[in-house]
Amino acid sequence: MLTFGVEEEYLLVHPTTGLPVARSEGVRAAAGLGKTVDEDEVQPELLQAQVEVATPVCQALEEVGGHLLRLRHALGSAAESLGCRLAAVGAAPAVGETPVPVTERPRYRAMHISAGQLVDEQLINGMHVHVGVPDREVGVAVLNRIRVWLPTLLAMSVNSPLWYGHETGFASWRTLVFSRWPVSGPPPRFTDLDDYESRAQALKEAGAVMDRGQLYWHARLSENYPTVEVRCLDVQLRADDAVLLAAIVRALVATAIREQKEGLDVPECPGELLQAATWRAARDGLTGKLVTPDGQLRSCGDVLCMLMKHIGPALEALGDTREVDALLHRLLREGTGADRQQKAFAEGGLAAVRELITSQSLLA
Repeated sequence: MLTFGVEEEYLLVHPTTGLPVARSEGVRAAAGLGKTVDEDEVQPELLQAQVEVATPVCQALEEVGGHLLRLRHALGSAAESLGCRLAAVGAAPAVGETPVPVTERPRYRAMHISAGQLVDEQLINGMHVHVGVPDREVGVAVLNRIRVWLPTLLAMSVNSPLWYGHETGFASWRTLVFSRWPVSGPPPRFTDLDDYESRAQALKEAGAVMDRGQLYWHARLSENYPTVEVRCLDVQLRADDAVLLAAIVRALVATAIREQKEGLDVPECPGELLQAATWRAARDGLTGKLVTPDGQLRSCGDVLCMLMKHIGPALEALGDTREVDALLHRLLREGTGADRQQKAFAEGGLAAVRELITSQSLLA
């Protein structure tokens, strides 16, 4: 049974204007006063209008869903008590004229000095899934095998179509904002652990990153936990949307470990093709076509069928098949977070979007 956990980033917004508000320290403190939240479960983020949560290590999907709902409700109540609302949205739909202040941490201040405007525009929120691996060597083998599926995961997670009060033409504008950092996007294929470590060190020595925390590949080895961390996902409107993606990520890792033990070939996909597939997934979500792991343009339905077939044995072994099937059918029926935001925007403008992203965040 592979253990896993989820990190989510949220936005704090004004209840009537929907603009980001810089109240993260107060919200974190208020949430931590309750009996249901441990101090290390609620963490600061880059800007003072953002807050991050991290679930404990979990073994079952219901644990992940339960912890996310508990943390979302604690933060939502804390935000309400301080005159703002919690929004589970991948990018701020509305932004004020004055930049949101950077959180008072030495690392964040250093980032602002080195990339001021980019940091000011980092009002984006992701979801990161950590899956336990036996060691870092196995972790690198997992990265090499799951990288071809990252664009598909992104397409399923899109939840950031709006920016500065208008539609961007992209279902995940967050992905485009993040792509402006020096190290981002799909990870390269690594020869082995030494290759991973040497590339990471070379990027640091070249000044491309300040530290390994700025290796913003869509999947990487965690420097803090014995896990592979998948970070290509927009934060999800509802907790159950996050549960679906966490289950699929865990099954992908389990499948990769099995294939590595069996000596199966590593799937090949050139970096430039993965990059293009990522861009397309960020633009269209599940409304257009997707690029398959072997580089073919196919319908979203076909690619999702390929994914489910690929991870089917792992889902069955983990006992997740029934719940994943149900949640996937709901996703296809109701649409991604981006689809729902675009529908709300078309019907009721930014006010309807604000209501959607704040009310849905507290639902299962």
